[in-house]
This record gives sequence, structure tokens and C-alpha cells, in this order.
Amino acid sequence: MEQAKSQWYIGAPNGVIICVDYRNGCELQGRLYHRFSAEPVDYTDLGQMTLLMERLYDDLRFPFSGTNERSFSESESKLQTRQERKEQMSDDKLLQKHGDIGTFIVRVQHRQNSSWQGRITWMEEDKTICFRSVWEMVKLIESAMDTVSVSEDGQEPKWGD
Repeated sequence: MEQAKSQWYIGAPNGVIICVDYRNGCELQGRLYHRFSAEPVDYTDLGQMTLLMERLYDDLRFPFSGTNERSFSESESKLQTRQERKEQMSDDKLLQKHGDIGTFIVRVQHRQNSSWQGRITWMEEDKTICFRSVWEMVKLIESAMDTVSVSEDGQEPKWGD
């Protein structure tokens, strides 16, 4: 019998599918997908992954950033023009993407206090948890991947039921 997959949804234009394909020690590598590109965006570590996601959110201006970069130069334009992006992939196609060792749906709802707040769903376990910062989201991904490989300390991550 197939699992219900009740948490499998994108829900917003900035929804991202994170596919974890490879683990090299504590470094996770893979690709991410979003609806505005038909091709995957490769990342070599979670730091690079978050920078790529931040760039996407800045381009979309969604969710709107609660803090902005400051500039005292007159040559820089104060208002950036928003590029209209066309949808390249449907939610159904996004949800078909899976990593070799783990897959996560990330829905960033707010960008406040120089960080992100939102929900992350671990697709293999159909579990969703809220996060209050980029750091917390990264730690949730790492703890989930620790359960996939043999854990040294045998402790369970805090992926609640």
C-alpha cells in the first residue's frame, strides 16, 4: 500500500525541491529545482545551496526581504526592476524530482531578521517541520541525512511526528 504523502505540495511560487545526491563526510551535494527552470541547479555544499535559493528569492522578490543591503553610492539604482519569470515546470513535475539519498520540499514563508522562516518536508518520511532560520533548516537537512547513513552516536534527529 502506498503512503498517503499528505505533506507533498509546493504551495507557493518560491517553493524549492532540494535533492541530496551525495555525501562526502559532512558535506552534502546535489541539485535543487524550482518552477522557473526546467534544468536542475547543482550545489556542492549546503552553504552554496542557500546562496542559490537566496538569489532566487531576491529575483522573485518573494518572500520580500525584511532587511535590505545598504549602499551609500549614488551610482547604484535604489529600485531594481523585477524580471518577469515564466513558469518552466509544474508542481506535479517538481514533486517527481528525487535525490539519490534524500529529498526535501522547502517553502520559505518569510525572510525576516536576516534569515528565513518556513516549512520543510522530508519527502521520504512524509514529515514536515517548521524552521525559524536558515541555520535551523540546514541542521534539519543534515540530521535527516544522518539517519540515512550509519549514525555514529545512534541519536535520532528532531524530526517530530
